[in-house]
Amino acid sequence: MLRSALSSVFNYLPATSVQAHCDGPCGVYDPASTRVAAEAVLSMTKKLLAMEPPANNDAASWASYNNTFSRYVAIKEEQAKEAKKELLILWTDYFKPEHLASFPDLHDIFWKAAKLCSACKVNIDQEKAEELMQAVEQIHHIFWKSKGRADAWITAS
Repeated sequence: MLRSALSSVFNYLPATSVQAHCDGPCGVYDPASTRVAAEAVLSMTKKLLAMEPPANNDAASWASYNNTFSRYVAIKEEQAKEAKKELLILWTDYFKPEHLASFPDLHDIFWKAAKLCSACKVNIDQEKAEELMQAVEQIHHIFWKSKGRADAWITAS
C-alpha cells in the first residue's frame, strides 16, 4: 500500500533530470589537499625513521615508544589513503579526455602517483615518500596549467 502511494506521488511529481561531472557538482578542484596529505606522509615517515627504541627494558619507556610509533604509522597510512583519494578525484572527476591532448602522459603520471601512495602505506620508505611529493608537485603544475595559471608550489614544511 505504501509503495503504491509513493509511486503515485513520484509519478505525479517527477524529478527533474540533472547532470554533473562528478558526485557533487561543485566545480571546486585543487591539488592542495593532495599536497597536504602527501606532505604529512613524508613528515611521518621522517619521524618514524628518526625514532630510537629504548635502550633498556623499562616497560613504561617501551609503552611510550610503541604508542608513538603506532600513532605515526596510523597517521602515515591515513594520509597516504587521503592523498590517493584526492588524486583519484582529480584524475577521474576533473581531468577530461581533452586534457590528454595537452598532457598525453596524464594517465601514467596519476597511476604512478596512486601506486606511490600505496607504497607509502605499506612501507616506511623516505625515498618513496619523497617520490610521492615529486609526483604531487608534477600534478600540481599540470592542474594549474590546464586552468591557464601558474600557481606556485609551496609546501608547509
